[in-house]
Amino acid sequence: MKKIINPWQGMDGYHCYGCAPDNHLGLKMEFYEDGDDIVSVWQPRPEYQGWINTLHGGIQAALADEVCGWVVFRKFQTSGVTSKMEIRYLKPMYTTDDRIVLRASVQEQRRNLVQIAACIYNMQNELCTKAVCTYFLFSKEKARAEFHFCDCSVEEREENLL
Repeated sequence: MKKIINPWQGMDGYHCYGCAPDNHLGLKMEFYEDGDDIVSVWQPRPEYQGWINTLHGGIQAALADEVCGWVVFRKFQTSGVTSKMEIRYLKPMYTTDDRIVLRASVQEQRRNLVQIAACIYNMQNELCTKAVCTYFLFSKEKARAEFHFCDCSVEEREENLL
């Protein structure tokens, strides 16, 4: 896997809840490219619980939406917005786990609409949550002009996080 370079890191005003490394309230997700998949390894924290020691479903939805967004950035080299999201909670996830793993990849594309499937696995590699997000892709010109998107590349070295 190769780590994806965050194109907005260090940009003034960049405070994304999902991926900004300096947002103290945020998820601080990082992303990797593994073939067709975009992967994130994330450590749950107690402040993200719903019920005692259980990861809140809304946080799981945010995690799934964010990893799908990074599929758009990396695989289409543009930005976009979520227009629809379907999520299924299959098993509880716990804030006491050392890590969870998210994987997302393109399912289907029709012109500027893309369906992206995301799966969230617990520490035992059990599928706990799955989602399908439909993204509306912006033109590269709009992404550059309005969302400061320039390029989404990867680091040279391979990493093995799993």
